[in-house]
Amino acid sequence: MNIRRVPFDHPDAVKLNDEVQAEYDVRYGDGGDATPLDPSDFAPPNGLYLVAYDENDVPVGSGGWRSQDANDEGNRDGDAELKRMFVIEQVRGRGLARRILAALEEDARAAGRSRMVLETGTKQPEAVALYLSSGYEPCEKFGYYRFHEDSLCYAKALGAHGASPASDG
Repeated sequence: MNIRRVPFDHPDAVKLNDEVQAEYDVRYGDGGDATPLDPSDFAPPNGLYLVAYDENDVPVGSGGWRSQDANDEGNRDGDAELKRMFVIEQVRGRGLARRILAALEEDARAAGRSRMVLETGTKQPEAVALYLSSGYEPCEKFGYYRFHEDSLCYAKALGAHGASPASDG
């Protein structure tokens, strides 16, 4: 697998985004994630978007992060918000999501972000398992879906020896 930096509006990123939105709709019946996103959200140094390609140069996975600072949706200064983590069904179980996640964490850390945060849902147990096994801990709800019952939020300190990501300090 080859993981490349691409713009959020790159045709391969758009294709994978359409696929993940369709999967969200199947799981939740709500038409997909309505969180407002803009391609500029993922432009370095304030974010990054990655697409993974198989040996035939077919896009098979994606993920990105965008800078967030203290706001009325519950983010804190220094947050990097994980968005659109997705691996197509045919290549799941091979560690690709974990590789994308690690690359995103490293890039956010290098950009000076102190905490990676994400929102997932109760109907995505594979995502929850990935994040828990990667050192994420439940945190206060934030973002577009912070008042939704199915919303689950997680955080991970990005510093080498940071405080617990769920702490207030």
